[in-house]
Order: sequence, then C-alpha cells, then structure tokens
Amino acid sequence: MHTTPETPEARDARDARETQEGAAREAHDATPVDRTALDEVVEFTSGLIRIDTTNRGGGDCRERPAAEYAAERLAGAGLEPVLLERAPGRTNVVARIEGTDPSAPALLVHGHLDVVPAEAADWSTDPFSGEVRDGVVWGRGAVDMKNMDAMVLAVVRAWARHGIRPRRDIVIAFTADEEDSAVDGSGFLADEHPRLFDGCTEGISESGAFTLHTAPGRTLYPIAAGERGTAWLKLTAHGTAGHGSKPNRANAVSRLAAAVARIGEYEWPVRLTDTVTACITELAALEGLSVNPRAREFDLDEVLGKLGPAAMLVEATVRNSANPTMLSAGYKLNVVPGHATAYVDGRMLPGGEQEFISTLNALTGPDVEWEFHHREVALEAPVDGRTYAILRESVEHFDPAGHVVPFCMAGGTDAKQFSRLGITGYGFSPLKLPPGFDYWSLFHGVDERVPVDALHFGVRVLDRALRAL
Repeated sequence: MHTTPETPEARDARDARETQEGAAREAHDATPVDRTALDEVVEFTSGLIRIDTTNRGGGDCRERPAAEYAAERLAGAGLEPVLLERAPGRTNVVARIEGTDPSAPALLVHGHLDVVPAEAADWSTDPFSGEVRDGVVWGRGAVDMKNMDAMVLAVVRAWARHGIRPRRDIVIAFTADEEDSAVDGSGFLADEHPRLFDGCTEGISESGAFTLHTAPGRTLYPIAAGERGTAWLKLTAHGTAGHGSKPNRANAVSRLAAAVARIGEYEWPVRLTDTVTACITELAALEGLSVNPRAREFDLDEVLGKLGPAAMLVEATVRNSANPTMLSAGYKLNVVPGHATAYVDGRMLPGGEQEFISTLNALTGPDVEWEFHHREVALEAPVDGRTYAILRESVEHFDPAGHVVPFCMAGGTDAKQFSRLGITGYGFSPLKLPPGFDYWSLFHGVDERVPVDALHFGVRVLDRALRAL
C-alpha cells in the first residue's frame, strides 16, 4: 500500500497538537486538591453540622446562619454570592464562577442546607456537635448533605488558590427547604430567579457515587441518573354524621379505611425505565449473567434474587408506589364524623404518571376524593453520553477496582425543581466508604456520620469531575 510521506509542516502541526493535548492532560491530572483543601472539607462539614438547620416542615426552619457561613467562604474564594429569601430566615445562596469559554453551556452544582430532625436522646453524641472523633465526622447532615456542601466549598477555594478557571461557567447554589416542599428553596429560585441559572444545561447534586459493598472484594459506585416523581396525596371521605350507636351506611371513616386498605394492598405492575434497565443489565453482568430486561421472557424476580445486596439499587424503582402514612377522623368516640382524611406517600416512575392517576381513581372509588397535596415530576438523565462518562471516569480514576453503575432514586431531590429550567440532573456526591458502613441507614438515621477519608476522596473526585465537565 502506498503511503504519502508526511510533510515537515504537517509533522510540525502534529507535534504541536500532541504537545498541547499532553499539556492539557497534565494540567487536568495536576490536582489543586492540596492539604488545605483536605483540611477544609473536614472543617466545613463539621462547621455546617454545628449550625442547627432542622426542617420540621410547614416553614419551621431557619437556614440563614448556614447560608451566611457558606457565602463567607465563597466570598473568600473571590466569588460574589447573593443571598435570597422567599420567607425570613429561609435563605438560599447562589454564586457563579465564570468560565474561560463564554459560548459553553453552564453547569449547576447544588446542595441543600436544611436537615431532618434528630432526637438527641437516641444518639450516642450530640447530633449538632460536628464532633470529629476516630477519623469520623459526627452529626445530622454528615451524609445528607452538608458533607457535599463542604466538598463544593473546599474545591472552589482550592481552585481560587491555584488560579484555576473551568471552561464553562459553574453556578453554585446552596438551597433551603429541600427536606420539605422546596417552596422556599429550589422552587423559589427556579420560579423567581431563573436568570441566575442562565445557560445551565446540566446539574449535579446529592445521592450518588458512594461506595456500596455488595460482595467480598466488590465495590459499586451508583450514580443517580433518574428520580421517581413525588405524589403526596390527600384523601377525603364524606359521609353522614350521627350517633355512634345507630346504623350508618354512609360512614366516612369506613369508606376512607376501605380505600386506604385497597391502596396499601395494591400490587403495582413492573415498569422498567431506561435507567433501571441499564442498572439491571450492568449488575447482572457483574454476576456473569447476560440478560435482556426488555425481553418478554425476562423474569425480574429471578434476576433480582441473583444480584444479592445490589438488588437494593433497583427494587424500589421498578414500579410506582403508594404508601398510606397518616389518618385523621372524628372528635368523640360515640360520634360518627361527617368526613375523614388520610395522606398517602406516592411515587411515580418516569413516564408513569397517567397510570398512577388512573389507578388511584380506581382504588379510591366513588366515595373518596383525592388530590395532590404535593406533586413533582419524575426525572431521567442519559447514561450513554459525555457527562455520565466523565462522572464514571472520575470515580474510577481514584478507585480503579470500583464499578460505577447508573441507578434511579426512589425519592427525589432539588433536581426536580431545577428541571423546570431545562437542567438535566445527576446524583453525584462521591464518598469512598469502608466495608460495613451502612450508607443507606444513615440517611435521616441515628448517629449519622461520615469518615474523614471519605470526604478526602470526595473532594478529589469532585474536583476532577468538575474540571473535566
């Protein structure tokens, strides 16, 4: 075969191109995560935990002290954070890092500042102490999600010290009210301040890239690429009020109880989304199984039984769900009330909303009305594109033996509200956790804590991912 000789000009251009590419790779691999960044991520996690931002619902929360804490540290990195409130004390922080390429789409990195309540009597330490003991940071928010807030702050400040600017703009947002309705947080920002997020096409936040030990020597890092939609429901039954000693064929309590029982006992059909299908396929491959979840003969229960502990990544997201949670009726034992109410925690798969609505209509029947008490969309993000590939590579770079898989969250995050602005969300708050560390149980659980080494790993992975993105 005849080959045309390379001209000196072409050779010089190739050498220059390879030199530039090599320099870019070296710059990317030369991490700015120094000793200061490693110390700060621990300091900031502990400091944020010590600020009690308990969200009891119904507006009972005050995030402002934590927002001011975060804003002060962003300002220390040369940024100009803005503090925004829908209601007094319910404070959000937004700042923008200007990239080197104004034409590139922006990236949103967000975390919430509020936490769920903690009953101090149940804990082995003060849940708001932020104590660092035996290489572990203790307290409410250590996992959900003041650890990630601290990682973001540590990375941004490391970039400032080393003069690093990302290619694309990065918008940093710390929000209020994620643990309730988000009406004072991401919902408020998306609805009232959308210009702060101009250009943002993708976002990353909580609940992904943590270590899940599923077998001896095997570690998974699930990255969230989907969320079920929120469907919190209020059910109301009406009937005829009367004396408790007399027959009553229009008893509101009986009508409501029957509807609640039907909802609680209903077996929702399996519906496999793209994200869940990809997750099952990859988990099965790790077990040496070749499966096609789209095939008619696919037996989900059989496959889940072979996945071991990894099955927890898909079990809650293969169908819609509706769990009765609250009941209220009556004011005196011998009086039949004229109405009764119940609340149901419903969750909808991407693409499953119409099925959910029609099923609830059938289950409640003609004597019980229902409405959405709180409703948010289901989400799904691509797992075959550049963004997911970068997130995967960033984890595997620091743990080559780990296996990154996509998964769909059973619940939801602020990504739902930011999706109103056309922002595709991924759950990516990296942590390398030791065997036996039960990450799932610590979400909203007793003795919430995070290892210092896990925070160090997270800062390194987050830095690499953000610079590559």
